[in-house]
Amino acid sequence: MSQLALLLGFAALGATLLGGLFALRYQDKLHLILGFSAGAVLGVALFDLLPEAFSLAGKDYAAATVTLFVAVGFFAFMFLNRVLLLHPEDEEHSDHGHHRQGSLGAASLSLHSFLDGVGIGLAFKVSTTVGVIVAAAVLAHDFSDGINTVSVILKNRGKGIRALKWLLLDAVAPVLGVASTYLFTLTDSQLGIVLSVFCGFFLYIGASDLLPESHHRHPKVLTGLMNILGATVIWLAIHFAAL
Repeated sequence: MSQLALLLGFAALGATLLGGLFALRYQDKLHLILGFSAGAVLGVALFDLLPEAFSLAGKDYAAATVTLFVAVGFFAFMFLNRVLLLHPEDEEHSDHGHHRQGSLGAASLSLHSFLDGVGIGLAFKVSTTVGVIVAAAVLAHDFSDGINTVSVILKNRGKGIRALKWLLLDAVAPVLGVASTYLFTLTDSQLGIVLSVFCGFFLYIGASDLLPESHHRHPKVLTGLMNILGATVIWLAIHFAAL
């Protein structure tokens, strides 16, 4: 399982690179990709991470405690999002410090990608099925991370070569995150709490980041259908994996 987790970490690297390259060439189709990614990330949070968190942590923690940690994950990511300027669109109206802001935004995305890798590694410690499902959501999300990493640099007057350097750092981050999980072990209850925190992360990413971004410039029925399709694909994957 550890080898598979690391392999999927490298797959996340590839997804991030593809997202960045896609952002440079096919900007008119991004709303459909982001729409599917939003549904997929929310599907993983609601259909996989939350039930697994209750199952693993339920022996030692009350349901209210598990949901508390979901809230902690949600608001912690919201706080980082506000403080570290995760969104490229938050910076495009500033006339000062464009390069510094672009670097800060790209650095926060790289940190987030590292945490994605940690999530993959920890999910595989629960089971192969959970690991693969979480990895699938991370792959979809890292594609958009690649898009945002390139966008946050270019929108702050950065050049293509600078955007590429940050894209490479963001791409390597999930591999390092998976590798870091080899250095420690957690009990089932501890894993359940960690999964609940990541559930909060994913809920914020899907509902407050990817979902609004997908509808920002293209509020069409097709984009909404892509949201539903993303969640449906995740539900079907979980359902058939459990058979």
